[in-house]
Amino acid sequence: MIPKECKRLIEVDFPVAEVSKHSAREKSIRHGHPSTLHLWWARRPLAACRAVLLGLLLPDPCDEHCPKDFKAKARKLLPFKAGPDDIGLRKALLKFIGDFANWDMASNATFLEAGRGLVKAAHPEETPLVVDPFAGGGSIPLEALRLGCEAFASDLNPVACLILKVLLEDIPNHGPKLAEELREVGAEIKAKAEKELAEVYPKDPDGSTPLVYLWARTVRCEAPECGAEIPLVRSFWLSKKAKRKRALRYTVVRPRSRPPRLEFEIFEPKSDKDVPPRTVTRAKAKCPCCGHVLHPDRVGYQLSAQRGGANVVLDGDGNRTGGALLLSVLTSARSGTRSFRCPSKRDYGVAGQSIHRWESVKKTTLPNGMSVAPTEKVHVSDSRDYWVAQYGPKCFGDLFTARQLLALEALCRTTLDAAVRQGGVDTLLSLAVSRVADYCSSLCSWHVPKQLVRNTFARLSLGMVWDFCEISPLADGPGSYKGAVDWIAEVAAGSELQLPADVQQADACHSPLPDDSTPIWFTDPPYYYAIHYANLSDFFLVWLRRSSHDPFALGDPFDRANDLSPKKREIIQDENAQDADGRPKDAAFYEKGMKAAFIEGRRVLNDGGIGCVVFAHKSTEGWEALLSGLTKGGWTITGSWPIQTEMKNKVGAENKAMLLASIHLACRPRKADAGTGDWDDVRAEMQTRVREWMARLQAEKIRGADAIFSCIGPALESYSRYSRVDTGADKAVPLDGDPEAKEPEKRGFLAYVFEAVSREALRQVLGDAKTEGFEEDARLTALFLWTLQSTKVNGQVPFFDADGSDDLEPDDDEGKKLTKATAGFSMPFDTFIRITRPMGIHYQDWENRIVGCEKGVVSLRPVVERSEELLGTAVGGDARVFMPPEQQMKLFGKEEVQRQVVVAKRGIAGRVEKQTTLDRLHVAMVLFRAGQTTLLKQVLEEERKKGARFERLALALTALYPEKSEERRWLEGVQAVMGR
Repeated sequence: MIPKECKRLIEVDFPVAEVSKHSAREKSIRHGHPSTLHLWWARRPLAACRAVLLGLLLPDPCDEHCPKDFKAKARKLLPFKAGPDDIGLRKALLKFIGDFANWDMASNATFLEAGRGLVKAAHPEETPLVVDPFAGGGSIPLEALRLGCEAFASDLNPVACLILKVLLEDIPNHGPKLAEELREVGAEIKAKAEKELAEVYPKDPDGSTPLVYLWARTVRCEAPECGAEIPLVRSFWLSKKAKRKRALRYTVVRPRSRPPRLEFEIFEPKSDKDVPPRTVTRAKAKCPCCGHVLHPDRVGYQLSAQRGGANVVLDGDGNRTGGALLLSVLTSARSGTRSFRCPSKRDYGVAGQSIHRWESVKKTTLPNGMSVAPTEKVHVSDSRDYWVAQYGPKCFGDLFTARQLLALEALCRTTLDAAVRQGGVDTLLSLAVSRVADYCSSLCSWHVPKQLVRNTFARLSLGMVWDFCEISPLADGPGSYKGAVDWIAEVAAGSELQLPADVQQADACHSPLPDDSTPIWFTDPPYYYAIHYANLSDFFLVWLRRSSHDPFALGDPFDRANDLSPKKREIIQDENAQDADGRPKDAAFYEKGMKAAFIEGRRVLNDGGIGCVVFAHKSTEGWEALLSGLTKGGWTITGSWPIQTEMKNKVGAENKAMLLASIHLACRPRKADAGTGDWDDVRAEMQTRVREWMARLQAEKIRGADAIFSCIGPALESYSRYSRVDTGADKAVPLDGDPEAKEPEKRGFLAYVFEAVSREALRQVLGDAKTEGFEEDARLTALFLWTLQSTKVNGQVPFFDADGSDDLEPDDDEGKKLTKATAGFSMPFDTFIRITRPMGIHYQDWENRIVGCEKGVVSLRPVVERSEELLGTAVGGDARVFMPPEQQMKLFGKEEVQRQVVVAKRGIAGRVEKQTTLDRLHVAMVLFRAGQTTLLKQVLEEERKKGARFERLALALTALYPEKSEERRWLEGVQAVMGR
């Protein structure tokens, strides 16, 4: 048994870089990976969970209390030789943890035997139990089982619990034979559903199989004397592949006495210029017939009248009169060749037949007693989760076309009717139906570059998709039922687990476990307001219940009247929602809930046990609420490690400060006699830890926002050690407070942490800011760019599948609430203010000069926008000054150009005297961009006379600007001229 005084490996060291590398690689591993069982949001990479668990379970060999027996067994169990002393053994264990994080080693017999053996050697008397009260997608308990531990996984959400049950109970209990049974029964279900749905998914007359129908929602132009139908299309491209470029173009037909209309054709464009422009941008619709722009409110009003507009409207003769417009159909020929074709009247006839058939079917019930139609109400609030609700859908059935509803109903019913011959298969079959629903709604879109269908949850919301895809779920195409069964079966077939976990639906604030029942409490709690799991999971819940033999087991155990996921007890920050007492779920609610969950964690942890909390939210408010709950819940932070596990969206994410690391906080229950800490001592220790930790992070190439939040853990070690921290005047210093205050008891501990981090960051990039004499705007810019930097793994910024969906670019026009992208480099206002304010930087003094602020986002103004401000109207406003010298000579002649240079020199000289070092550096960058080498040399010569500050700032900012940015290129050019 590990003595409670003995430190664990994670409390002294951890292979951050190696584990981050393997966590990054996991994104590209798909087939058979447990994450592909079913979508769940913010699922932790298995590499990180496996490595952290070993760090929590194994003692530090260098600790004086480490059992000698463990050290002896560890040397024999490791697959490579350890050094002769305790330090050598520690290094070997850390190397093993880093190597075992590799997915290729997760099922390697040698590493599995060594990992399980090490855990057994550390806990010889009893198999350790790992508890995760926010288990979600199951990464933590799954890795606990892999290491030979027992696991207790619980979650409030019924969808998460079903995923956990399949992953951690059914698959380990039945083994690979479950995969064989699933494929067999799945094939029977598919065959029956194909017969039922043959009329609504017919083959083409030439024998080709339609795979994807591409639709567009429509609205009417409201311009006088127009009234044309506007198809809401984001892009008329169908394919951009080199040898298969295809797009849609239209001809405007203007019949007499009737509104104009569009006639479409498919063609092969030579370039983007040949393809018509999109008709909808940020919910504004532009009429292709008259150019009139329909306001988002009017688009919303018209679509609301259509309940979202997913279905086509036909007259009695089968002629289309409104609703969704079929743009194109992707088909597969018998030879396997795929091609696009134009829609036919037959296509519309089948769609109309589906609507008529659904009207009859939706009145029936399923064998399990559930209604066929998903009439559960769509969540409506001001949150981002359900933007689509602004456009008319009232219930979940409105998110699907009639044909999609028929397909899902047939799959649910045939699943319930299937003769299941082995336990566990029925639950897997329900997951298969749910997976199909993700690719079979009117919120799926066509991804032109990759030629595939994006699932409903390609983003963390149910946002409106103007032009959507309708797949044929029983064809062997994207998102098909057969594909869903195969994905699940591969996970089951590849499982190495031999014993199941204990899975229960439970509130993390009221654990069903007894006191002192576990040595490891390891969890990944909700990230403040980042993900509203209950709202999102309802989309799947309505279909899981309809395909389950016991639908009422998937519900809210605290409110039987609620037919969707439990929401009142869900610990998130959402002031549009209410808790069980009818109060808004504000920051205080989140903090209170986290505190209660952490108190429960302490209760179930046994003497000498250790906990770990993962957090990756990018807002300082989220961090403050979590840390407040953690410290008030009676925990002391004993270690903190940043592992790159988060997703940075590719579109629009560049040049933004984003947290890519998940911070893993190792913590212990605070002692009952912890006493009171002295503020001066605590602050001094915190500053030392931040300085040491920043150096460690720099060596690990952990930068920017990752480094800021990675420092919070070590900084809190000294503070959280005590029950309270008092100043010399016996006034308690809270965790958070007013950052503008001067007194510690009012300002709060975290303000001093951010000050220490900011000061150390400036020291790294500029030297000592005070002795070097850099002005406020230079410090602001340096801190801003430093925070903007992204941690790199293997030389690249990692892109992780944080939401479990495909790594695809999100639409840029999902709804009215999407704000305009901020120009330049940007970061959240609260992060910006936290890093700049402690350094005496007042952003108001630099707003609209160095920075801009809009809707909670602060941007660093592009240098080029400062040209006129820096150089004056006589220079900056004269186009001749910014033409290449050859062009000036050609247009104006040599004498005129020389005269302009003299005027420019005088203008610059008169303004430079009043400018800061940063201003003058920006002047040099603008002149280099304009090709004004003579003027640039003049500026640089004056700077040489003033000292080295200009050059030092240029070097520092060159290193801080992103590698491919224009600013960096200009700075490098300035330095090249400077060196001549």
